[in-house]
Amino acid sequence: MTAALRVLVVDDDFHVARLHSRIVDSLDGFAVSATAGTVAEAVAAIEADRPDVVLADIYLPDGSGLDLIARYDLDSVVLSAAVTSAAVRRAFQRGAFGYLVKPFADEQLVTLLRSYQRYRNLLDARPELDQETIDRARRVLNGGARDTPARRSPTESAVLEVLVAADTALSAPVVAERLGLSRATAQRHLSALAHQGLLVVELQYGSTGRPEHRYRSVAQH
Repeated sequence: MTAALRVLVVDDDFHVARLHSRIVDSLDGFAVSATAGTVAEAVAAIEADRPDVVLADIYLPDGSGLDLIARYDLDSVVLSAAVTSAAVRRAFQRGAFGYLVKPFADEQLVTLLRSYQRYRNLLDARPELDQETIDRARRVLNGGARDTPARRSPTESAVLEVLVAADTALSAPVVAERLGLSRATAQRHLSALAHQGLLVVELQYGSTGRPEHRYRSVAQH
């Protein structure tokens, strides 16, 4: 089973932190590791259980969220009411991959996190990457390179639709049976979609000890 991406939510407003946490926890493949209202609390949370992503406000009672994200080698998103060009530049200089101005629509944070999930899927799929995959990962993280149905073959679109509608990860034989495809054809399209970062690959171990690959859409809730 693929582990959920752990998210640390840092905001000195308890109600805002709870709202952001609910958005994160509503997404399949994500889980809030901790919430923090100060830099000190965030540092303690990171040292205790290192997250994959930090959602950080800038203005905190004991310091700056920008200094926090610069201190650790962690992926981060800044969620702040600050709209000065200097604040935005500093956020990106310190490694943030996203910046949302409060108040923002829930879907904006969802879109950012989904892009990050696809980015991680691409980078974590193999220990070494070719230039094409690196370029695709960069575009995905910037919110681009999302394949449109027009660019996808009808069969590939059908495979993706089956997985989006499913409430669990599916194997190639199951997808093949549902769509009336050969197992080889289903496997080929599943591998292509996983390579695009649209599917998460999970390993299911049976009684024989040999793992079976199962696929789950990153858009699955």
